[in-house]
Amino acid sequence: QVQLVESGGGLVQPGGSLRLSCAASGFNLSSYSMNWYRQAPGKERESVASIISSGSSASYVDSVKGRFTISRDNAKNTVYLQMNSLKPEDTAVYYCNRPGPTKFVWGKGTLVTVSS
Repeated sequence: QVQLVESGGGLVQPGGSLRLSCAASGFNLSSYSMNWYRQAPGKERESVASIISSGSSASYVDSVKGRFTISRDNAKNTVYLQMNSLKPEDTAVYYCNRPGPTKFVWGKGTLVTVSS
C-alpha cells in the first residue's frame, strides 16, 4: 500500500527554521522524482521544491530559493525539506508527492505556521 507521511511542522517565529520529513512506503522511492508542495489557507496547492530520483539535482520556486533545501535519503525512503529564514507567507500545510499529473495518494500533510 502506497503511503506518504509528512512530519516536522509546527509553530515557528519569523526567521526561524524547520526540517520537514516525508516518509514513503509501499513503493521504491529511489525510482521517482519527488516534490514538496504547500497549500496556504484559501489558496491553491503549489509546488515549492523538486528533486530528481538520484538526488543530484533540485529546483525551487522563486519565493523559496536560497531559503529552502530539498534532499532525500533513498536508503531510508525519505525526502526532506530544510526551511530557513521562514516568513509568515510560508504558513501552509506542506505535502510531498510526485511531480506531474500522475500522483500517489496524498498524505495528510504537516502544518507550518510562521508567526510571532
